[in-house]
Amino acid sequence: SLQDQFDNLEKHTQWGIDVLEKYIKFVKERTEIELSYAKQLRNLSKKYQPKKNSKEEEEYRYTSTRAFLATLNEMNDYAGQHEVISENMTSLITGELTRYVQELKQERKSHFHDGRKAQQHIETCWKQLEASKRRFERDCKEADRAQQYFEKMDADINVTKADVEKARQQAQLRHQMAEDSKAEYSSTLQKFNSEQHDHYYTHIPNIFQKIQEMEERRIVRIGESMKTFAEVDRQVIPIIGKCLDEITKAAESIDHKSDSQLVIEAFKSGFEPPGDIDFEDFTQPMKRTVSESSLSNSRGDGKSEPKFGGKSKGKLWPFIKKNKLMSLLTSPHQPPPPPPASASPSAVPNGPQSPKQQKEPLSHRFNEFMTSKPKIHCFRSLKRGGAGPEDFSNLPPEQRRKKLQQKVDELNKDIQKEMDQRDALTKMKDVYIKNPQMGDAASVDHRLAELGQNIEKLRLEVQKFEGWLADVEGRLPVRTEQARRQSGLYEVQNTSAVNSCAQDRESPDGSYTEEQSQETEMKVPATDFDDEFDDEEPLPTIGTCKALYTFEGQNEGTISVAEGEMLYVIEEDKGDGWTRIRRNEDEEGYVPTSYVEVYLDKNAK
Repeated sequence: SLQDQFDNLEKHTQWGIDVLEKYIKFVKERTEIELSYAKQLRNLSKKYQPKKNSKEEEEYRYTSTRAFLATLNEMNDYAGQHEVISENMTSLITGELTRYVQELKQERKSHFHDGRKAQQHIETCWKQLEASKRRFERDCKEADRAQQYFEKMDADINVTKADVEKARQQAQLRHQMAEDSKAEYSSTLQKFNSEQHDHYYTHIPNIFQKIQEMEERRIVRIGESMKTFAEVDRQVIPIIGKCLDEITKAAESIDHKSDSQLVIEAFKSGFEPPGDIDFEDFTQPMKRTVSESSLSNSRGDGKSEPKFGGKSKGKLWPFIKKNKLMSLLTSPHQPPPPPPASASPSAVPNGPQSPKQQKEPLSHRFNEFMTSKPKIHCFRSLKRGGAGPEDFSNLPPEQRRKKLQQKVDELNKDIQKEMDQRDALTKMKDVYIKNPQMGDAASVDHRLAELGQNIEKLRLEVQKFEGWLADVEGRLPVRTEQARRQSGLYEVQNTSAVNSCAQDRESPDGSYTEEQSQETEMKVPATDFDDEFDDEEPLPTIGTCKALYTFEGQNEGTISVAEGEMLYVIEEDKGDGWTRIRRNEDEEGYVPTSYVEVYLDKNAK
């Protein structure tokens, strides 16, 4: 029936609206995913961005890290395109379809309302026709009964004439009522047929046509939205492609040679590598030859060697702490001389002397050096570990020169700023003098005096750092091209202590020499960098001792003591007959154990 068709159409159009709302929900969730993805990309990019005023910023001078920074920036733009996708889908699809669904629901409601109204109208017409038909049928039956009653009364001779006339009039009235009902029924029937024709051939088809058009528009609209869905993605593809091209371009800009050169410049120490080690002939035990390129100067040069505890003006290989190295390599190993027979050691003109050292395989020294725990600090640890000296003497010469030059540049910039302020205040003062109503000229005198003092202080600082800088630049050796090529990137690496110690060799009298460069034929004076190693934390004292006899320490590694002198013990006798003592921060060495009376501290480590 027609009602069933309306029910089917109503269900189908409702299903179509549900499909549209489902698609809207799908697009909305897609936009949320795009926004979340963009946010995560931005957070990822921000997480790996270098922090301001941190060491990470220094790392971004290399081409590889700059390329990584460019990648992070492009990822930001990449995330922005996903945000554009979300915005466009929200405005062009979700928003538009949401408004369209509201309009569609109103239109559908209107069409089905019109259909129900038409259906109710035809049903009303049908009821009117049925009522007119029943009335006409009733009137006809009443007319027939009235006619039959009249005829019966007219045939009965016992009925008066008046009663017959009354029955005749009643039959005529009923007959007239039947005619009127017939005419009304005919008119109602004609009207119903016309309404029914219009209902089935005009009104209902029009309503169905509108519903069909509505449904077709919905189908077209969801198809257009799907095209927009793809087009929104397609529009950002060129920009995303540019982002990826920029990342590729940044990757191609990485220059490994440039990065290596930056590392070389950053960690170049300025030290010359040690020369070759000469052959030492052990077939003549007491006439051991000395390499001119060993790590210290021989006593045969005619120059007096400082005592062990003093500041050595030679240069050790930079990664070895002097005191520890010399204590390991120069401590006497022959039995010490016995105490003098006389009660007063002064009876012996020069007192007992340390015996000359027996030559011992150098490999034994290396093993002893490796088993001990020397405090060796690479330059990186010196750089990172707290604030260094003001003159950067804890750094290698080349690094120190760079730091001093940087400090001089910073101070000059500060001076220029102060001078600019002074010039500005001077001009202001001139204006105040010419126009007193604008201000008091004396009010700027105090500030001008402060600026003058600040400039003078800064200039003194510049002179101080320029003096250190000139000192360093005068000490840096002129390196040959071959030496520069050989040093390369690896001159900054902290080689093992054993390799460093292997550069030291003994001189004939048992002392140790330091290498002097033969290629440049110039002596490199000691820099403050030497002091950094000399000033390393000294060995702790483990007790005290009293000198029983006078001892004149003449060989390297020994120290002279006077009878009755009190000293500090920093290393007790290890079975070789020698005890290591310290007089003050700059003087320490070995004395025969039998020449001193030792008082060890029980709580000493």
